[in-house]
Amino acid sequence: MKKIPVLFAVMIMTILIGAGNQSMAQDIKKSSDEVKIKTSAVCGMCKDRIETGLSSEKGVKSVSVDTDTKIATVSYNPEKTDPVKIRTAISKIGYDADDVKADPEAYAKLPGCCKKSD
Repeated sequence: MKKIPVLFAVMIMTILIGAGNQSMAQDIKKSSDEVKIKTSAVCGMCKDRIETGLSSEKGVKSVSVDTDTKIATVSYNPEKTDPVKIRTAISKIGYDADDVKADPEAYAKLPGCCKKSD
């Protein structure tokens, strides 16, 4: 009979710990933002270059480039980076990022298929 209160206490503690973990998971999700950036990407190589280049940037969690829309969707930690830094990083890879023009030296090093056809 003494085991019932102990068992009940263990069940209550398990429920409370589970609720605390859920709260922590929600806090972790809040530490991530997303930005969509219009790029000058035109092909699969562009997609690979931007995704690979940004994935090594501090605070960037994930990158996906849609070459049809030329939109880079970047998930990032706002405590470590911000959209301005992400646009600058894309520029340094050789691509336009919204109103930030591609770095001329990086752009010159891109393969012909990755250059804009103005």
